Amino acid sequence: MNHTGTHTLETERLILRRYRPEDAPAMFRNWASDPEVTRYLTWPTHASEEVTRGIITDWVVRYEEPDVYHWGLELKTTHEVIGDIAVVRIAEKVLEAELGWCMGRAWWGRGLMPEAARAVLRWLFTEAGFNRVCAIHDTENPKSGRVMQKIGMTFEGVSRQGGRDNRGIVDMARYAILRSEFDSDRTGRGEQM
Repeated sequence: MNHTGTHTLETERLILRRYRPEDAPAMFRNWASDPEVTRYLTWPTHASEEVTRGIITDWVVRYEEPDVYHWGLELKTTHEVIGDIAVVRIAEKVLEAELGWCMGRAWWGRGLMPEAARAVLRWLFTEAGFNRVCAIHDTENPKSGRVMQKIGMTFEGVSRQGGRDNRGIVDMARYAILRSEFDSDRTGRGEQM
């Protein structure tokens, strides 16, 4: 692998970039303080903007590590962060990255998360050298699974009571895509990635 760290990526509607301390108010307002957004996540709803600020401060420090891949999703029209996508686990032996994401409710259903995730897949496969990218979701949160399907991931099964999120111990569905599938999918649909 060629760990390159978090580089700025751009899509039609988004700039995927490193977090900055000044993102705390938007992150808190747009998703971190919303229990509906955090319901299926592994971290609790933020009680204050100070909590968000402290977390972003930690993330900014970690950007010095070359194997940290963590983007704030900046909407081009407003220039504020509206969501998050990150590699939450790396399995070096099999060249695998696991993705996790969330987005503010005001932007759900607009195709923004699949747009961001495709850009991240492209980066992880072509620049960082991963061979496999996976993602998991609480089976009670099928919308996250739909994002996985839209970016070409294949359903691999359910791990019964195999995860924990803010609902407790839950069943987790797993999806994955291989670099070879990403390449052929891109070619097969005639898309420019």
